[in-house]
Amino acid sequence: MKTTLDELLAFTTVVDTGSITAAADQLAQTASGVSRALSRLEDKLDVTLLRRTTRRLELTEEGEAFLVQARRILAQVEEAEEQMALRRQKPAGRLRVNSASPFILHVLVPLVAGFRERYPEIELELHSSEQIIDLIEHRTDLAIRIGTLRDSSLHARSLGCSHLRVLASPAYLDAHGVPDSVEDLARHSLLGFTQPDSLNAWPLRHAQGDSLAIEPSLRASSGETLRQLALAGAGITCLSDFMTQADRANGSLVQLLAEHTVEVRQPIHAVYYRNTALASRIACFLDHLTECLAREDWVRRSAGCP
Repeated sequence: MKTTLDELLAFTTVVDTGSITAAADQLAQTASGVSRALSRLEDKLDVTLLRRTTRRLELTEEGEAFLVQARRILAQVEEAEEQMALRRQKPAGRLRVNSASPFILHVLVPLVAGFRERYPEIELELHSSEQIIDLIEHRTDLAIRIGTLRDSSLHARSLGCSHLRVLASPAYLDAHGVPDSVEDLARHSLLGFTQPDSLNAWPLRHAQGDSLAIEPSLRASSGETLRQLALAGAGITCLSDFMTQADRANGSLVQLLAEHTVEVRQPIHAVYYRNTALASRIACFLDHLTECLAREDWVRRSAGCP
């Protein structure tokens, strides 16, 4: 489109005020500037919109027809700007959030009711995925990433850190005994991840170092599945505090080898693309999430946690 909004505004204001001078005063511009805008508009349209006489300005037939369209365009732009302003005051629209299923179940689900009450115009969608997804391909506004970030094309906001612990149920320990040393784990059923293998490196101090690469007896792709298996007495696993704090508090899971456990802080970030303006609905969700996490005991904010 060749015509600019400034030219349309100059044209309609001249018509409304009756003169170029009056229009210039209303628009806080110079009379020569308004006159040049009108001339450019007429040149682009290749028509005469206003007949200029020494006493007044008169609309031509083409000018009358174009005025209707110009007013409509300016009104639509003003309406769009008002809608954006309202969104800033009262965020609205669809918000797609992606995360691993344990984080959705144990962290996001409990805060959904408060978020929806606070921002009823936002249509929240929670998508679970155990793998890292491409945000654009999956039409995702925001993702929660647990662990070290590798994608530099993303903006990231730190949400804190969560500790890892080796855990088992009392029922399993009653049946198979409590391991007294890291070496004792070799005779137990160990529950681990299908991938990546880095998740099967447990933070345990032993003769060869501060990380123990285990060979799982039973594997699962989701931490929530491993949690359920551990609760069912299927074996020993290593999971993050954000999904096991309630289990440890009520005794459903018990920490093992605490004196051999190395303090590992698992960073948690909210991410979105750098070339995406932070929409108000994303900002509101991040603020609400941050406020809620500040009240959680499992969240750690200390040295070594971004």
